[in-house]
Amino acid sequence: MAKKKNWYSEGLRFQCQGSGKCCVSRGEYGFVYLDLNDRKRFAKFLKISLKEFTNQYCVFADGYYHLKTNVDQDECLFLKDNKCSVYEARPTQCRTWPFWPEVLTAKAWKKEVADFCPGIGKGKLYSEKEIESLAEEQMQSEAFMDKQP
Repeated sequence: MAKKKNWYSEGLRFQCQGSGKCCVSRGEYGFVYLDLNDRKRFAKFLKISLKEFTNQYCVFADGYYHLKTNVDQDECLFLKDNKCSVYEARPTQCRTWPFWPEVLTAKAWKKEVADFCPGIGKGKLYSEKEIESLAEEQMQSEAFMDKQP
């Protein structure tokens, strides 16, 4: 039996527009989770030790590390003038957006994702292979987080 074609088999267009909308808490979607590789990348980018980065910028709760938020505005600490100030070092969760497995359904993409993200339908055409690779990267990061001390 032939594999069923994905609804995105012809690819999807996405180009980050730098709106900062994804960097602000939306209720249940408020945490930026970090695996060890994310924390190491941030520390290197900021030229501080892993321990310093973790102590200064992270919270460990329910078995997961996540970035602290700017409590006053409930937004990412690294959001400056609606732009990511650490874009080159951004965590897997941010780098793989909007190609997360949980939103890669036609219904979620057309409603939730497109309504929220101004970069949908713009810029680079991601191939099915690229989309699946990014979704897999996100899933692997989540699986790794489950194994953190």
